[in-house]
Amino acid sequence: MSRAPRSQAARRSWGEDDSATPILHVDMDAFFASVELLDHPELVGRPVIVGGTSGRGVVSACSYEARAYGVSSAMSMAEAHRRCPQAVVLPVRHRLYSAVSRRVMGVLEEVTPLVEKVSVDEAFLDVSGSRRRMGSPVRIGEWIRSEIRSRVGVPASVGVAATKFVAKIASSHAKPDGMLLVPLEATQDFLDVLPVGALWGVGDKSAQVLAGWGITDVRTLAATDVRRLEKILGPAAGRHLSRLSHGIDPRPVSPGREEKSVGTESTFFDTITDRAHARRVLLDQCHQCAARLRAADLRARVVVLKARGADFTTVTRSRTLGAPTDLARDVFGVIDSLLEALPTPPGGFRLLGVRLEGLSRLEDGVQLGLDDDPRRGAPERAADAVRSRWGLSALAPASLLTASRSPGSGPDPVSHRSR
Repeated sequence: MSRAPRSQAARRSWGEDDSATPILHVDMDAFFASVELLDHPELVGRPVIVGGTSGRGVVSACSYEARAYGVSSAMSMAEAHRRCPQAVVLPVRHRLYSAVSRRVMGVLEEVTPLVEKVSVDEAFLDVSGSRRRMGSPVRIGEWIRSEIRSRVGVPASVGVAATKFVAKIASSHAKPDGMLLVPLEATQDFLDVLPVGALWGVGDKSAQVLAGWGITDVRTLAATDVRRLEKILGPAAGRHLSRLSHGIDPRPVSPGREEKSVGTESTFFDTITDRAHARRVLLDQCHQCAARLRAADLRARVVVLKARGADFTTVTRSRTLGAPTDLARDVFGVIDSLLEALPTPPGGFRLLGVRLEGLSRLEDGVQLGLDDDPRRGAPERAADAVRSRWGLSALAPASLLTASRSPGSGPDPVSHRSR
């Protein structure tokens, strides 16, 4: 779920004409927490947090009851505990969420082959070709929500609009468990009532810069000459936000293809300036990616670091390994050296990500060097087995664990080496 700012004024009805709105954005509500409640119905109505159980862990998802206390995804568990000490904390179970996600995506694929899976809990659909069989986009959206609820048991929110960008914003304003239509002719009126932070690519820093120029809502942003925006934010960001402020988004819905990479990335609303914090985020991402490789019987030969600064400048650095791997220790060794050569951007990192490419199947085999030990991956594979049985938090790298400390004390210094 997006944590971008919302506007109560945008939640109202914008009309009933869905004749020019073929794009649907389906977004599961608090997905990890909703799935956990299927196994723990006794927790319905209580604040639930899904994430790492150590103080250095982060919140992966939380129920709306926990959000009422200010808990949000990507927040440190220490901060989440301070805000909502009575919350029930459950470990992450990625395999379970993936299995439930496949059932959800199966429902969507009954509507149209034009399904673009964005993540485990959200997807875009182009229902242009489904109208004759299933009815209008709004009727299709209602059918999707009903079928997911009855078959899978979890809630979904749907945004209906003329473009992907507007449909995504609409679904975020439909939450929880709702649907919002933005007719084509109402697109600009809908966008105008939003704060600038609701647009893709606008975080706290950019919002503050725009506010310094008197630009706090999309209405003012849309009325600002694009050349001025380019001077304020830079050419790329200025043009990007000018187009979005007018609802311009020509991207089509692109159905998924065979996975050619495995990756994960995190966007931070409060930028990261502490490099030790950045290393810890990347170490966690390396372990996530390596675990996904092993689960799919894949290996990767290319390691990619992605970093975006507060000014939206994005850089990628990559390195090709001598032999393909599915081990986090190999991946992080490369990522750590790539980060070491990358200066902290002005204002800090607003996004960090790890991507693994050059995938090959495990059964393809790999040539071992004379000094390679085929048993070197045994610890990580043993950890996979333990987490599969006892939960994600049962084992973790030492650098991601919290040493014993007195209640209420701050986090310990970050370890400088992965184990």
